[in-house]
Amino acid sequence: MNFNFKEIFTAFMVLFAVIDIVGNIPIIIDLRKKVGHIQSEKASVIAGFIMILFLFLGQRLLNLIGIDVHSFAVAGAFILFFLALEMILGITLYRSDDEEEALSATVFPLAFPLIAGPGSLTTLLSLRAEFSLENIIVAVLLNVIVIYIVLKTSSKIERVIGPNGINIIRKIFGVVLLAIAVKLFAANIKILLA
Repeated sequence: MNFNFKEIFTAFMVLFAVIDIVGNIPIIIDLRKKVGHIQSEKASVIAGFIMILFLFLGQRLLNLIGIDVHSFAVAGAFILFFLALEMILGITLYRSDDEEEALSATVFPLAFPLIAGPGSLTTLLSLRAEFSLENIIVAVLLNVIVIYIVLKTSSKIERVIGPNGINIIRKIFGVVLLAIAVKLFAANIKILLA
């Protein structure tokens, strides 16, 4: 085991910025309103599991099914784009009245692709080239703890900010999410078309 605090901290901060769980609070609140209940523990554990699994098998899995990381990122950019449109325009593109499907919202789109999305998964592949595997795993686990805390307290955060505050933040972060989607799309489509 080669634990290095500096590597853990750097990997944690990079993942924290890419996952942007604090910035996703308006989406989490919106999802909770649509489906009634979000299972914080389940969403956090599934997101952590997806990230750690992808850390080990990501490149091989994508190669096996004939998809490169850039195609994967472009597909994820489209999902982020539509989520951003929902936030900015106040429209509903994804709606589920089925109770079973509502419970699955904890997995899709919350755990994947919002938390463990193309941005965080491709970042994990980049980190693996630079840092020790055990340090990245610790960084992922620390992010999972932060994700759980934010998911669990999202209703309290909503009460403090209020409906108007949430609406303003939702539109601002919708634009930010749209910008991330465009950046992710542009950076990866350029490589695919080269």
